[in-house]
Amino acid sequence: MNFLTIGHRGVMGVEPENTLRSFVAAQQAGLDVIELDLHLSKDGALVVMHDTDVDRTTDGTGPIAEKTLAELRALDAGRGEHVPVFEEVLDALRTPLQAEIKDVQAARALAEVILKRDLVARVEVSSFHDEAVAEIARLVPGVRTALIGSRFGTDIVDRAVEAGAATVCLNIRRLTLEIVERARKADLRIIGWVVNTQDHLRLVRALQLDGATTDYPEIKRTARFTA
Repeated sequence: MNFLTIGHRGVMGVEPENTLRSFVAAQQAGLDVIELDLHLSKDGALVVMHDTDVDRTTDGTGPIAEKTLAELRALDAGRGEHVPVFEEVLDALRTPLQAEIKDVQAARALAEVILKRDLVARVEVSSFHDEAVAEIARLVPGVRTALIGSRFGTDIVDRAVEAGAATVCLNIRRLTLEIVERARKADLRIIGWVVNTQDHLRLVRALQLDGATTDYPEIKRTARFTA
């Protein structure tokens, strides 16, 4: 498989994260996959935002789960961008997506969209939560899934296998050769995150990972030359 470059919330190093502006910029930069985050609004819409509340990335305050889609749409998510819904991103882009879900409820809502729009080949589903990975796999036969790890040990491999994930997305700052070797023995694909420097990119290449998640489009241009 070719080395994948994955745009983290679009290209959040240069554009407002998880906005259509950021996703379009990632697509124009030629990133292979675009990563985004999904939460459910009060009225059940799959909204694209990383945090559980809107405070950090918009001009509003409060939890996403306590706001309707209309209330969320009224917020400024940076440079005049609004908070997108997942279906809007699907319509605006042609690039494959990696959709991170935060819980089982989001898994069920996402499963409905994937099945309705026949997205198994286009959307990979990721989560820090084993049960969410297992639930989406149960609901959508054949869907590609990834278990994310920030603070982890070698048990991350066993957890991924048990949840049915084909990929582990791992914090590059904690990744060790032992974990890479265990993941390879389990036939798991390995993505490193967040890879924003040439040193991190060289480490990704030295460990022979399958790809890197980055905040910056420049990583796409330099990845092919970094040994």
